[in-house]
Amino acid sequence: MTSAIEPCRLDGLRPDNLLAFLALLGALRALEAVDATAGEGDRLFPRVSWSVDQPPVRPRLHLARALTPDEIAARIDAGIELLAADHDFDGKPDLNHLGAEARALALQAREVATATTRSRADLVSALMCDAAVKESKGSTPAGIDPTPLCLLFGQGHQHFLDRLVAVPKTAAPPKRGRGKTAVDVTAAQALAEALFAPWHYDDPTFSFRWDPLEATRYAMMAGDPTNGAYKQGTQHGANRLAAVGLACLTLAPQQRGDRVRVLCLGGANMEGKFSLAWPIFAFPMTLASLRALLAHPDLRQPGSLKHLGVDHVMVTERIPVGKFMNFTTAGVPREAVSADPEARKSGPRNG
Repeated sequence: MTSAIEPCRLDGLRPDNLLAFLALLGALRALEAVDATAGEGDRLFPRVSWSVDQPPVRPRLHLARALTPDEIAARIDAGIELLAADHDFDGKPDLNHLGAEARALALQAREVATATTRSRADLVSALMCDAAVKESKGSTPAGIDPTPLCLLFGQGHQHFLDRLVAVPKTAAPPKRGRGKTAVDVTAAQALAEALFAPWHYDDPTFSFRWDPLEATRYAMMAGDPTNGAYKQGTQHGANRLAAVGLACLTLAPQQRGDRVRVLCLGGANMEGKFSLAWPIFAFPMTLASLRALLAHPDLRQPGSLKHLGVDHVMVTERIPVGKFMNFTTAGVPREAVSADPEARKSGPRNG
């Protein structure tokens, strides 16, 4: 990779939005999937950094050769198509597998994995772990403890696995507009909108409640959000990217009290609350390097990873909103700001 090739700024991906961070992971994963099938001269070797010195802070995509935004979006679309083949759970709508079912899926994924192709194994290991199961209730066998990023369990007829299967395979949203003014949106266009421009929520497609804007509180709205006049749409391209990006957040069993629970990369459970952290860094990194940072034991310690290029860390918390759950807008932890004199002057740079 040559320094003469300018990185491409991803203006659509805010650093304080969990959906945007998962979309960034999905974009890198999709580009790597295409690289794995491309000839040596056609590989892009994607890396990412953040514009910490050029606010507002946004990701920058570094590629081995210059491509236009449309070409990047088309390449990512091809990668999502490859990864979407792994999103198949035999019609099971919810992430409520029994421990034995989770183990069988993991073993099947391991059988088809190779040194260069392990996408199915990555997906399964980010969703469930047969070592972490809930307590049995009477004669009902123990089910798994699912990924803490699963917020849909059938409430409001919203089913997580149904959406995880459908969204990556739904290349483009329906036409926008009505009647003769309706316009088609291509898959690449929807991805380009998510990556390179401020988001507009114009699509009636599925989401996962990872966007803080989906924490709809009736008292804060002018009308009933279930009414068509007030109902908010989705950012289809972002949800499609995030659906394949989730596979990067591998689970591991963790002993908590007398139970074994799961914890994902970047995640933490404190005082009964789950939160997810991700680093904002100045130097270009591969997806593997980013995942290593997410697993670093000092990720949340203020200033501890500056030698690795980490400028600051963003943290979002999972919260209940009525019968649903959502994630908050991420921010720099207070202790991280107060511990750094420069941060105290400028405040969190999460624009």
